[in-house]
Amino acid sequence: MTINKLIIGTAPDSWGVWFPDDPRQIPWERFLDEVAESGYRWIELGPHGYLPSDPARLADELKQRDLSISAGTVFTAFHRGLDQWEVAWEPARKVAELTAAMGGEHVVVIPAMWRDDVTGKAVEPGTLGDSQWNDLCEGHDRLGRVLLEDFGLHQQFHSHADSHVGAQADIEHLLRRTDPRHLNLCLDTGHAEYCGASSLDLIRTYPERIGYLHLKQIDPEVLARVNAENLTWAAANLAGVMTEPPHGLPDLREVIEAVEALDRPIFGIVEQDMYPVDFDVPLPIAKRTREYLLSCGSRTRVH
Repeated sequence: MTINKLIIGTAPDSWGVWFPDDPRQIPWERFLDEVAESGYRWIELGPHGYLPSDPARLADELKQRDLSISAGTVFTAFHRGLDQWEVAWEPARKVAELTAAMGGEHVVVIPAMWRDDVTGKAVEPGTLGDSQWNDLCEGHDRLGRVLLEDFGLHQQFHSHADSHVGAQADIEHLLRRTDPRHLNLCLDTGHAEYCGASSLDLIRTYPERIGYLHLKQIDPEVLARVNAENLTWAAANLAGVMTEPPHGLPDLREVIEAVEALDRPIFGIVEQDMYPVDFDVPLPIAKRTREYLLSCGSRTRVH
């Protein structure tokens, strides 16, 4: 059997889950059932509190469906000052404890957005000064060190639309300023494309810093409208900027081939932002996406 280099999974996000509790989101039991039905074997925890947070119960629910956890997710705002450590650490600790208990090895870390992800309202300026960059990088180096030393988990930084780290120059600046032992990239192909960054360039230029992937695509026609009208991420999402593979950009076949050339195991988690979405929509998309990804690359396997 060929050694698997890119391990494909999925996430609550692909079922329209953005928050721990929201009546517009699919119940967590149905999410787990449909993940298993669609053929995936690896998932992320999603927002803490959406899936059961009791380790014994969650382990039982996962075992019943032959599912495993690849990563948890936390949110940070270290650029706002050193006091943000106290704000970030308690929720991060809970996620880290649950992720480690489930056998996961990664924590995906998403920076605060300067525009609200639901309303689109600006909550702070969209650019950072030198001191804010210093606080951002120092905060993430500290977080990555603690996650590794205390929980054996690897911090994977997720650049994001409407955050301060989205464009290629910002991503590269972050990589130059941080310790590769404690921070690498969760390269989100959709958010990179949305912000004008090249996933292929990042993979080829910083191969050792690619620690994890989120696989998604952007509809180029909707993105053109986003750029022309300066739409917020909230508005862009509702306009359908995320599209089902293989109908958008970047070319995931090229991305997968580039990642396989790194010749080491890496998770590639499918994330198609669809909040909010009718409950019957995600499952067929998940099945079709799985079949498409199975056709990409020579050493990719969906688990």
